[in-house]
Amino acid sequence: MKINFHNKTIILMLLFVSQLSFSQKKEESIGTETVNVVKPYSPTISDAYKVKETPSLDDKGNQAKETIKYSILSVPVASTFTPSKGNAASVDKSKQERLFSNYATLGVGSYGTLNAELFVTQDLGNNDYVAGMFRHHSSQGGIKNVPLNDEFYDTALNVGYGQNNRDMSWNIDLGYQNQIYNWYGLPADFGLTLLPEERFGLIDAINPNHSYNTISLGGNIDLNESIFSKVAARFTHFSDSFSSSENRFYVKPTFKVDVMDQSINTNVIVDHVSGSFKNNYFENTGQPIDYSLTNFGVEPSFVVNENDWTLELGAGLYYGLDSENSGNKFYIYPKVNASYKLVGDLMIFYTGVNGSLNQNSYADFVTENPFLSPTLNMRPSSTQYNVFAGLKGKLANNINYNLTGSYLNEKDKALFKSNDYTEDISNENYAFGNSFGVVYEDIRTFRFYGELKADFSENVSFGINGTFNSYKTDGDVEAWNLPTIKLSSNLDVNITKQWYAGLNVFYVGERKDMQTNLDINAFGTPVTLKSYFDANAHLGYKFSERLTFFVKLNNIGNQAYEKWLNYPVQGFQVLGGANYKFDF
Repeated sequence: MKINFHNKTIILMLLFVSQLSFSQKKEESIGTETVNVVKPYSPTISDAYKVKETPSLDDKGNQAKETIKYSILSVPVASTFTPSKGNAASVDKSKQERLFSNYATLGVGSYGTLNAELFVTQDLGNNDYVAGMFRHHSSQGGIKNVPLNDEFYDTALNVGYGQNNRDMSWNIDLGYQNQIYNWYGLPADFGLTLLPEERFGLIDAINPNHSYNTISLGGNIDLNESIFSKVAARFTHFSDSFSSSENRFYVKPTFKVDVMDQSINTNVIVDHVSGSFKNNYFENTGQPIDYSLTNFGVEPSFVVNENDWTLELGAGLYYGLDSENSGNKFYIYPKVNASYKLVGDLMIFYTGVNGSLNQNSYADFVTENPFLSPTLNMRPSSTQYNVFAGLKGKLANNINYNLTGSYLNEKDKALFKSNDYTEDISNENYAFGNSFGVVYEDIRTFRFYGELKADFSENVSFGINGTFNSYKTDGDVEAWNLPTIKLSSNLDVNITKQWYAGLNVFYVGERKDMQTNLDINAFGTPVTLKSYFDANAHLGYKFSERLTFFVKLNNIGNQAYEKWLNYPVQGFQVLGGANYKFDF
């Protein structure tokens, strides 16, 4: 009979239990036994076999994957929805203002004022053009309490030709200017040494009229791929109605050389002026005043840009040649400028020290003060150094500012000073205390300048700036006719598309001058010229894209202030006119 595995297991367990039950008697003590361990227990660990990370598979029995193809069963669905066509949103686009190449302006006003201007330009081809400009500004005078004629005329004509090419652009121009002024500024106490009838007779005999004529020829060349980057040159002949004559010629090439990954920019200056005045002021010698001055200068510099830093290092080397007085000198000037962006474009710190040799000329002096006597002493002025530091940047996206403090040391600075005079009827027409001379002084100036510009919108812009000066001279000499404070502000508003307006105000602080009537006293006393405030406004109407009408109001406060000693200005003035733009 066969016994299966399950039955065998049961029989073995029964035998084992019966054996345990008979191996000891009940209630019999086993007692104590001593067990001696012959060998201590020493466990061991059998070797383990590492399971492979990638087990080997037998794919012989696996079936190959079948390729499944997908397809879309398109079933048409009936729909009654019809989308409407979209329309682009309309955008109000302002009409671009047309630009014209030519314009003409004509205005007339009080004091017999006439202001006319014409500018024309025409392209001759793809690259060349011709241009011309005519300007005229005159007044018939009429200033109160002025015994002499105070009218003036200023007329200028310029023609030019130029070309703009890929590698070079250049232009040349020829100009003529005629200016007529009057030495109308007699001293307030003129004629103290004369009897009333003699005083009136002397004033009637004075002819204060004098005129200036200027002929100029010049040009500029800009080169893109050349060692010379640009060249400027000009010749000017200047003369007056008292046989004075002056010739000036300057050429200023600029070239660039690359050395060790740096570009060295070099400005070269050759500036010559020569001329003659028929007499000195009192005609004591009867000899003309001749002058011939030439300045040779070289200004090398290179610029280093690194992150937020910009640094320019250079120097100016000049040689001044005085052919008439044999007063040749050699000058060395610093040319160092640096800037650092403290907060991006919001705050930029800049500083530097510069100097230069400045050529003075009769023509430049007349541009600043037309009431000079034709008896000047000419020499160059030297700015030994101008140390400055400042901050500029933006207070907002539409508000810019600039603050600068500087210290200047100038040698032979040209200053205008009233001429001393006598009441001799044989004097020249400019020798009755009604003209100015030029004196040269060494002046040290501490200056602070601040400027703020804001564009509040596309239609409103505002600006204000101020200059504050403190002068120091040698001895008892004053900084003649230099103001300590100058302030100015402007506001421009586009009221509508047709109407626009603007306001400009300025303030000039006190200045000092000195004039002596030698018939009374040989020693003069400095005179303080009062500060003055002036306001000007304009209003315009754009009748069309071509025609614009305007009205200008000058010296709104109607102040008879003196810009120069004994020279009051015109009072309240009104000027009206039109501007017309056109193309050929």
